[in-house]
Amino acid sequence: MKRRSFLGQSLMASVTLGSLPAFGGKLFPLTSAEKPFNMKFSPDFGLFADIAGSDVLDQIRWGYDQGFRAWECTGLKSRSVAEQEAISKLMGQLGMEFGQFVGTMTFTDITFAGRDEAVREKILDDARKSVEIAKRMNTKVVHNVLGLAHPRLSPDFQLANAIELTKRIADIYEPHGITMVMEPMNHKIDHPGMFLHTVSQAYAIAKGVGSPNVKILFDIYHVQIQEGNLLPTLDYAWDEIAYFQMGDTPGRNEPGSGEINYKNVLQHIHNKGYRGFVGLEHGTSQKGKEGEQITIDAYRSVDPVD
Repeated sequence: MKRRSFLGQSLMASVTLGSLPAFGGKLFPLTSAEKPFNMKFSPDFGLFADIAGSDVLDQIRWGYDQGFRAWECTGLKSRSVAEQEAISKLMGQLGMEFGQFVGTMTFTDITFAGRDEAVREKILDDARKSVEIAKRMNTKVVHNVLGLAHPRLSPDFQLANAIELTKRIADIYEPHGITMVMEPMNHKIDHPGMFLHTVSQAYAIAKGVGSPNVKILFDIYHVQIQEGNLLPTLDYAWDEIAYFQMGDTPGRNEPGSGEINYKNVLQHIHNKGYRGFVGLEHGTSQKGKEGEQITIDAYRSVDPVD
């Protein structure tokens, strides 16, 4: 399933606005099967809509009851300010953390790889607007997509252009303590033509910018398809990785539905000391409530141990 499909699903979910109840202490009694996950697994809206319902606030409440303590929303900026505020308020009441949302994104335009100043100003304007959304959501992570590769410009020039523009975004984010994360996306199945498609490219950009506010979003699904060699690759880039996302392959569904040994990969990440977000950017291999329950059980089976 492609990223556009995930965005479509998330934007179809509706939110019930209005006053929220004041919660004190534990919202739900947790059974041993529902204890909080050790890994900060972060669903997006729509992943568990058959079980939890279409209302995004109900999905968050249900997620808390299942042991999730974090959430993310790739298409958050397409939601109204009122929706964002309602989501943020409920998550604050529950003591949950909000992860990434996308600040700027295109799959059809040359942005970071080129040097068109009008295009760059649009990207910088998106970055400024994303600061206000991040403050509203109490998050310090914004995911910016680096656009298409330039078909008539050398890779080295493209890399230099991306570093220069990303430095300007870092100047916007640094005073607010916000980190921009960038995601290499595979060329082989999902996103042919995108500029950023390997971890080594992202690592070079992060090193070139030289800011603690510019890091890598390591999507295990994309890296497995494009590069493989998962553990050595993440080990080499470790000092510049600030966020993980996941999905199994083939199919981009829950852990255990494909070829990736997620139990080993996640334990490796946990053992290295990572306690940040792991976004669940995938679908389910089986549809309906049964498929969603299989997905929940899959996360229990791969959750790392201390």
